[in-house]
Amino acid sequence: MKAYFVSLMVGLVVGVFYNVLSVKSPAPPTIALVGLLGMLGGEHLILLVRSLLGLSVN
Repeated sequence: MKAYFVSLMVGLVVGVFYNVLSVKSPAPPTIALVGLLGMLGGEHLILLVRSLLGLSVN
């Protein structure tokens, strides 16, 4: 969990610097990031359901 927090904080700091320097971020558009978040959520949801049902988790 600590790694996620550090990654988020570093990303925020870099985002602030990009804004201050008026540099366009090389990150994909927001809609692509939202889609990726959905994909990760779906993947973890399947794992959660499998563990709750007592099925083997690979």
